[in-house]
Amino acid sequence: MPNLAGKVAAVTGAARGTGRAHCERLAAAGADIIAIDRCSAADDLAMMATVLVDEKRRCFTGIADVRDLPSLSAAVDAGVTALGGLDIVIANAGVHAPGAPVWELPDDVWQDALDVNLTGVWHTVKAAAPHLRPGGSIVIINSTSGIRGPADTAHYTASKHAAVGLARTLANELGPYGIRVNTVHPGAVATPLVRNEATYRRLCPDLDNPTEADAVKILTARNLLSVPWVEPHDVANAAVFLASDDARYITGAQLVVDAGLTQKT
Repeated sequence: MPNLAGKVAAVTGAARGTGRAHCERLAAAGADIIAIDRCSAADDLAMMATVLVDEKRRCFTGIADVRDLPSLSAAVDAGVTALGGLDIVIANAGVHAPGAPVWELPDDVWQDALDVNLTGVWHTVKAAAPHLRPGGSIVIINSTSGIRGPADTAHYTASKHAAVGLARTLANELGPYGIRVNTVHPGAVATPLVRNEATYRRLCPDLDNPTEADAVKILTARNLLSVPWVEPHDVANAAVFLASDDARYITGAQLVVDAGLTQKT
């Protein structure tokens, strides 16, 4: 595992799922954590912080929605003050609402995807970049939808493609300061965002009451490797690598963690 001893990492969407995995993997590599999530996730955020503290890592928790720049900036500022600096940013917070053909897509679904998945990333970087020390790393958690175009996902796909463009520009802007910027592109991840009834129905529209087993067959068939999804820690491992000195000359890149989904489709 890469060595992040002495580093401080800020993670958005930190309380659950892949965000929690990022915090745990970063901490296992030696980093202290600024963990940020929305008010609705406050209890899970506190529980996650307790686990990290029990494992002898420092963890500052902040409540903020990435759509709200003032509160996000305040949370980052407070975390940097508490932990003494900032070296790594994992822009993880995101949403993926059910979609529709573009002519049927509701305005609020479109706007919410852009507000969280694109503007939220911009806000995260805007709040964190002034604090980053030379040698720092920004990792934007994206999606395979950021490099392909699945049907009925215009809101999500557009937001994720735009975030890749943002990352490329940021790599150019921050490179002279010794700060790297990369994106990680998971396929399906074994979190509640995928493992739920609505997703099973979308994947198996011909079945009245599809089960997870039905969905697993569809998801596995999409991949080159014989698995339906990757685990949260697989995504976190990629982020930790990009955050570390092991990737010190990698910037402006897209790292795909998808069991071969994009190569097959």
